[in-house]
Amino acid sequence: MREFMTHPDWTSKGKTIAGLIEELRSFEDQTLEVRISFDDGATSLPISLVCKSFCEGKPYATLQNCQDTPTAIRHLD
Repeated sequence: MREFMTHPDWTSKGKTIAGLIEELRSFEDQTLEVRISFDDGATSLPISLVCKSFCEGKPYATLQNCQDTPTAIRHLD
């Protein structure tokens, strides 16, 4: 299991659309499925939609899983 840093800045500052696209373009295989993980990569869920959402009037791009029963993949044992 990975050792965790105590609250490094990159964990909470978020990413811009441009920054995310730049990172995704760095992958040689552009046909890879993009998934999202909330547990340091132990499991992941497919991204169903990319939407524009608002919180207190501020717009955000959100990645959403819209499955009735999410199909999680377990990556780590």
